[in-house]
Amino acid sequence: MIRRWLHIIKDKDRDIRERLFVLLSSIALIALLLVILIGFVIRESPTDLLILSLFFVFCTGIVVWSIFLDMIQIGSCIVAAVATIILLPFTYFTGGGIRGGCPMWFFFMAFLICMVIEGYTKWIFLVMDIASAGICYFLEYKNIVIVYGHTEREFYMDSYASLVLICAVVGIMVGFEIHTWREDFKRSKEQAKEIEELSKAQNHFFSSMSHEIRTPINTIIGLNEMILRENVSAEVAEDAANIQSASKLLLHLINDILDMSKFQSGQMQLSPAAYHTGNMLSDIVGMMWGRARDKNLELHIDVSQELPSELYGDEVRIKQILINILNNAIKYTTEGSITFTIQCDKPKDGIVNVIYSVTDTGMGIKKEDIPYLFTAFKRVDEDKNRHIEGTGLGLSIVKSLVDLMGGKINVNSVYTKGSTFVIEIPQQVVNAKEIGRIDLKKGHNVKQKARYHQSFEAPDAEILVVDDNASNLMVVSKLLRDTRVKIDTALSGKEALEKTVEKTYNVILMDHMMPEMDGIECLHKIRNQMGGLNKKTKVVALTANAGSEAQAMYVKEGFDGYLLKPISADDLESGLQKLLPKDMVTIFGDESELIEDGLSWLSDKRGKSMIAVTTESVADLPVKMAEKYSIGVLPHCVLTEDGVFKDGLEIESGGLLAYIAKFDAKVGTSAPDAQVHESFFAERLQNANNVIHIAVSGRIENSGYQAAKEAAEAFDNVTVIDSRHLSSGQGLLVIEACKMAAEGCSVSEIVKRVKDMREYVRTSFIADNLEHLARAGQVSDRIAKVLKAFMLHPVLEMKKGRLTLGGICFGTRERAWDKYIASCLNVAGEIDKSILFITYVGISNRDLEKIKEKALKMVPFEKVYFQKASPAVAVNAGPGTFGLLYKMKM
Repeated sequence: MIRRWLHIIKDKDRDIRERLFVLLSSIALIALLLVILIGFVIRESPTDLLILSLFFVFCTGIVVWSIFLDMIQIGSCIVAAVATIILLPFTYFTGGGIRGGCPMWFFFMAFLICMVIEGYTKWIFLVMDIASAGICYFLEYKNIVIVYGHTEREFYMDSYASLVLICAVVGIMVGFEIHTWREDFKRSKEQAKEIEELSKAQNHFFSSMSHEIRTPINTIIGLNEMILRENVSAEVAEDAANIQSASKLLLHLINDILDMSKFQSGQMQLSPAAYHTGNMLSDIVGMMWGRARDKNLELHIDVSQELPSELYGDEVRIKQILINILNNAIKYTTEGSITFTIQCDKPKDGIVNVIYSVTDTGMGIKKEDIPYLFTAFKRVDEDKNRHIEGTGLGLSIVKSLVDLMGGKINVNSVYTKGSTFVIEIPQQVVNAKEIGRIDLKKGHNVKQKARYHQSFEAPDAEILVVDDNASNLMVVSKLLRDTRVKIDTALSGKEALEKTVEKTYNVILMDHMMPEMDGIECLHKIRNQMGGLNKKTKVVALTANAGSEAQAMYVKEGFDGYLLKPISADDLESGLQKLLPKDMVTIFGDESELIEDGLSWLSDKRGKSMIAVTTESVADLPVKMAEKYSIGVLPHCVLTEDGVFKDGLEIESGGLLAYIAKFDAKVGTSAPDAQVHESFFAERLQNANNVIHIAVSGRIENSGYQAAKEAAEAFDNVTVIDSRHLSSGQGLLVIEACKMAAEGCSVSEIVKRVKDMREYVRTSFIADNLEHLARAGQVSDRIAKVLKAFMLHPVLEMKKGRLTLGGICFGTRERAWDKYIASCLNVAGEIDKSILFITYVGISNRDLEKIKEKALKMVPFEKVYFQKASPAVAVNAGPGTFGLLYKMKM
């Protein structure tokens, strides 16, 4: 029993509260036993001592039971409940009341509860303890319960004994808590040290693995390149091409694993530097066009002419992000096209937000899979994609890199129809000169011929290649064979130093990781070599260390460049061509020789807009205005007995009203469902990075707002706003959003402005009667008939998103119209005079001109638009209805 007791107290894996309960219950039981013994000494009431003894036995049993059954939390609650409700009140009244030791035990009980009980239960027992003490004090104060008082001697002895016991117990508790915390802190430091050492070992392993695997891959790819150069059979050429593809895939997987290990250990760092945007994009597209062509996919490139020509950022990592996204797009697209778009915001304080978007016509992503898209080692829709190569690391690395750069990435996808990835990365502007229109014949991003063509010859040039691996030396020698460059080789840094003192070389290719003397040490010794002939010779690092941090290190150490293993034949020739003296090099052919098969440029076409504003047909906007701002309009549906028609496209207001009058037909309206909205948004995102959709009020019948909200959940870049208006009142909000988008405002700025403006838009109509609203079931037939019989003209207005009866105008139609116009425009000084919409149903041009004339007499609006209401609005309003829609000054 005692051993188990001590084991629980010392068990570091147990919760601290459980250990404290066992310790404190042991101390408390000992203290209670001492109280009972002291009670015998000072001759306490036998009844009191008997009850205390029974409680001692009860608590001992509960503690033993809870320890053996491992139900310590329940045991602590039982003990706390019995002590708070029974023991302490009884002891209070039999032990001298306020002039005894019990008040201090109430405090001790509260302390004990805080130490050993957790969660809401702790607060319940604290309240019980405080309430129990308060009731005892009150009952003694009011003499409701008799308190058995102590003598003066007993009071002092009881209170002092309680004080000593409580101080001792609290001291032990606090000491044990501090001791436990110190042990935990020491253990956590040891664990942190172990984790750090493990992380270092892991990073060393991955770095070594990267280097060791790249070395044989370098040999495989290099020798395979030589096979592809030879005049071999078609079968051998195909096998060699497959070897090359598999080697590059293995290399890609190694890089992904290495990068993920850096992110997990927190050691991933960016190495920003100035770079030319055109050259970077050229490299990216040059790598991607072949894969797209192999799958018979079109690759469209759209580069904004406003993109700065030179930026400051981590070019290597930006390339990695874009190549990953483009590679995925090609991988998951079986037919159609890939569109790569590059845009930028207007620079602010020397910072430009560059926006890269990649759109494909592939299989798309299920809505439920999008939250897991950037999870490491997670591949969505695994059953369908099991035949597609990959580890599931690519997008996780992309997300981590984008976050590290302070950017953001969004995904918009419709399953089975395709996906769009939008990446925004803020970068410093080095050269604000715009990149302009790219010349296809001289410019960037078009692919080189697939077959090997010797790019130069330099028979007088001499280079030294230093590598501890003989295979690597052989690969470099073979790859440069056609250039006729004279090549010396060295298997170590020591051997290289012997050669550099004997001969002058034009270029030295130096391996980094070598035993005894690595490439960096060898470089420094060459630069300071006594009697050395190559102190100023250009030295290029040959390395298996990928990443921009490696590039920064080589620049810092004094290398003139670096080539990544496995060495590409094109990179090797290109690098040497730049480093060798011009008079030694003979260039063959046009070095910018290019072909354009399968690569489609869109620089002469209209690119993606930053923000597209969309709405519904019920917004009642002029066609010319919708065309001017490229507003996407989603039609509502008109439901008739003869079929369903798209509002404004397949049916117009005049014909619909004539149909209703002739056949006394019942006609209804309905908003597009979520699926239609989703397809609509996906289509708009083909031409824009963001969509702001301004929907008809969500508080009216047949609103499309909820369906739009549901559809927007499938996209990261679609924002839906409840206009709280309809007809041209909704249209006024759309116009404001379009103007702000044209000025280059952000999504958040537009959304805030539109939401604020809702309170200042005035939407109201005066109708001849309510027959059509009654027919649509929005008001009762009885009300409609009463209003018509007494020549009452209802005024309907939008208030807090609801269509309400705003008033009634009496008399003839003309008189009612005059009253309506006067009531709308009676505060001319507070009205924004920029735009007035007169939106109508079944009113003649002559009457419209009269309405306009009367309105302008009251408020001189700058522009007045006559707008025929859409069929979906007209079917509810009926002929003879018009409204004045405008906004107040903000």
